[in-house]
Amino acid sequence: MKRYKKWALVLSGGGAKGLAHIGVLKELEKAGFPKPALVVGTSMGAIVGGLYACGMSPTEMEHFVLDDFDINDYLDSFAFKITGPVGKVIQTGQALASLAGRPGVDTGHKLLELFQKLTKGKRFEETEIPFRCNAVDLVSGREIVFRSGSIARAIRASMSFPVFFEPLIEGKMCLVDGGVSDNLPVTIARQEGYKRRVLAIDVYQFDSQEMNELKNGPQIIYRSLEIVLNAQKENKKAADLTLSVSDETNAFSFFRQKELIALGENAVRANVKNLEGFFG
Repeated sequence: MKRYKKWALVLSGGGAKGLAHIGVLKELEKAGFPKPALVVGTSMGAIVGGLYACGMSPTEMEHFVLDDFDINDYLDSFAFKITGPVGKVIQTGQALASLAGRPGVDTGHKLLELFQKLTKGKRFEETEIPFRCNAVDLVSGREIVFRSGSIARAIRASMSFPVFFEPLIEGKMCLVDGGVSDNLPVTIARQEGYKRRVLAIDVYQFDSQEMNELKNGPQIIYRSLEIVLNAQKENKKAADLTLSVSDETNAFSFFRQKELIALGENAVRANVKNLEGFFG
């Protein structure tokens, strides 16, 4: 373990598909690879990465997700139901009606309370592993990189996918999902001094969409943002090693926890030689 040099881990956004990050972390530790010296994440990657940086083990995260977590318990809007395919995610009329007078379908209050509990109220200065995550300020249009303050609030900002969750208001900033700016924020790791040894885990996969999954406003908006995310990947700096960890699962399939965690584990096993080269 001592022979390994410091390295940075970057975790992408991807909704429910980000649960695969747990399997990746679990299998990296099982294989005997060292823990990262920096964790960077956006959206779902910020959630998993932030909890890991705060000291929550991959096994503890797995137990929580499989045994104690039901996404519907942490959504305060009756119009927002995540129980299956995208076509069943939004109760169209109710969701659009709620958007007429609100900046998002769900306030995100219950999720923020959950993040505060799981992070034990830690601040960036108190994490076991240095952690960074991003969000986008709608006022200035700038990407915001969190390096201080509450981990829970930073995570809540980073996962505030437009329309689905209300933005997080911080001072004069109106913050939404960091993936809008950079869904695989390798650049942040580079800015933190990691010119080499950056491992990125990308759970986002762009595929064609079925026409019957484009029937209402939120679905159209989500698909439009997916296209923007896919286009921006061309212009982002690459990691030294990127593992693509994805399947046909859509971003709302939180009921497939076990399969998605296993997907992350299998990706590490399939790339052991590449990982040994990265760490060597």
